[in-house]
Amino acid sequence: MTDTIETFEFQTEARQLLDLMIHSVYSNKDIFLRELISNSSDALDKRRFEALKQPELLAENTELRIFIEVDSEARSLSILDNGIGMTRDEVKDLIGTIAKSGTKEFINKIKQSKEEGVNADLIGQFGVGFYSSFIAADRVSLVTRKAGEETATRWESAGDGTYTLEEAERDEVGTTVTLHL
Repeated sequence: MTDTIETFEFQTEARQLLDLMIHSVYSNKDIFLRELISNSSDALDKRRFEALKQPELLAENTELRIFIEVDSEARSLSILDNGIGMTRDEVKDLIGTIAKSGTKEFINKIKQSKEEGVNADLIGQFGVGFYSSFIAADRVSLVTRKAGEETATRWESAGDGTYTLEEAERDEVGTTVTLHL
């Protein structure tokens, strides 16, 4: 494992989107937990599906699961799963790119809905659910290891326009998202 931490900057549009999401999109502030559990559930389904083609990705008697851990002393909340996980490139593409399916379009729809006084429920439509974490968290870290891979990746951001990526350790396949409150 190397100690190299790379810092990346979100695109300008992505920073605007993140700010909009944190302050405007989600009217129900506890939505972040639903979004993170939903992401974990999808990861479990993906691992189950991939195991149909590659049975070695899901050992017999493996119980797919999602855990929620609270550390009141550290003021953190973690959602852990043993789903499919992600490679470093997938983390960079999927987590490092906010609203990959259309950042500009998303920003325009949010602005339009606010101008029209409509409560836009666009959650899940643009791949932004993970970022609802910043409603509650000062900093979010994610550690993930893809099924069939030996190395893990850590992604971390304070929602300030940058994020870091580094190699990490994770004993089992899956993802842990930790919200530092």
